[in-house]
Amino acid sequence: MAFALRTGMAGKARILVVDDEANARTALAELLRDEGYQVETAADGFKALPKLADFSPDLVLTDLKMPGLDGMELMRRSRELDPERAVVMMTAFGAIETAVTAMREGAADYLTKPLDMGELSLVLERALERRRLRAETSQLRQRLAERHRIKSIVGQSPAMQSVFDVIIQVAPSRASVLITGESGTGKELVAAAIHEHSPRSAKPFVKLHCAALAETLLESELFGHERGAFTGAVSRRDGRFQQADGGTLFLDEIGEISPALQVKLLRFLQEHEFQRVGSGQTVKVDVRVIAATNRNLLERVKQGQVREDLDDRLNVVAIEVPALRDRPSDIPLLASHFLTKYARENDKQVIGFEDDALLRLTRYPWPGNVRELENAVERAVVVARGERVRLQDLAQTVVTTEASPGVPVIPGAKLAEIERYAILKTLEMTGGSTSRAAEVLGLSTRTIQYRLHEYQTSAADLGRHQ
Repeated sequence: MAFALRTGMAGKARILVVDDEANARTALAELLRDEGYQVETAADGFKALPKLADFSPDLVLTDLKMPGLDGMELMRRSRELDPERAVVMMTAFGAIETAVTAMREGAADYLTKPLDMGELSLVLERALERRRLRAETSQLRQRLAERHRIKSIVGQSPAMQSVFDVIIQVAPSRASVLITGESGTGKELVAAAIHEHSPRSAKPFVKLHCAALAETLLESELFGHERGAFTGAVSRRDGRFQQADGGTLFLDEIGEISPALQVKLLRFLQEHEFQRVGSGQTVKVDVRVIAATNRNLLERVKQGQVREDLDDRLNVVAIEVPALRDRPSDIPLLASHFLTKYARENDKQVIGFEDDALLRLTRYPWPGNVRELENAVERAVVVARGERVRLQDLAQTVVTTEASPGVPVIPGAKLAEIERYAILKTLEMTGGSTSRAAEVLGLSTRTIQYRLHEYQTSAADLGRHQ
């Protein structure tokens, strides 16, 4: 998805630099402008406050220790105006403890003076990327009512836009439609959307799952039966074709019906008429048939399990619904849609996902497709304790399974534990060099240092309580 923060002429984000040292402030601003950022400066926290509103920066790069209003208090004021705005702290090496505290209170990262420009560039990029992700997730909810969905179908990917285009094109016609795709991809929703965008929308949309019934019961469900037609038929009953008169009949898993029923279905598609079970009387109805299958009908035709002429009649227009793993850009959109739905149903004040939880959803392969994602989000909303779904609110399978090959999975381990193992083992491999470990892991040196400080603090706390 194309997405941009508020940008300057060079296409980079807005940064507010706050430092009581004039020379450092000016030099830093010039360097950032050279990088293409749009930059404003302030000499202290008080002077920065009006610029938070007027300049509306995407990121605040502030000194931690300043007279009057310090960096910590400026961060708190900034979050009151814009909770998603990134704040990066600059501090002297001896004040790292305070910088760590700032990160616990919401700072995106910290840098020690004198600044390393390579490190600064990396930290800013990562902080702005996290803000971009949060802002994008918020906008996704607003787009649910726009062009990214047809009725209850949600999707923004090119593959789903193609599906939407076919729905709009085929809906006004009388042509039969065959919808293919894996289980859980939303084939029934596509069928319903075709009906709802057609001239038949005021008439019934009738559904039948063909694989769920035995042959005799399926024939009765489709065509109806007369009283006494079989044991238990105590009265005449209309079938789904008659119930759908003037509207649409959706036949799911059409490839599972028997050869004998295929002949009767083919007759209806050719003549628009049928006979009830136990009756010789012909009944004519006006019904559009939409069928769906998760099987390869051509293969079943070759195997003699499906009539070729039936496949031809059903497959006037074909729509293939893509698997969720083939449209990963739709996952945040769908997740937000389901979160809103189940938060409302369960009366929960859950408004979004934490970054690591949303990232995990996008990396899971979703073998059960949209249906599995919906179930996963519903569970997460139910167990969530705060305003945002956290990583620990997701099912263990989602947390520990990666879509990308070659990524190690440690069943039962938390991501924080895996991260700690990776950092410590990489440091061991690099002889304790945080910069080399950061390069290997694709992290900033400051992140490695911050994590090491966390591990040391946790170990000290554990020691005190033993």
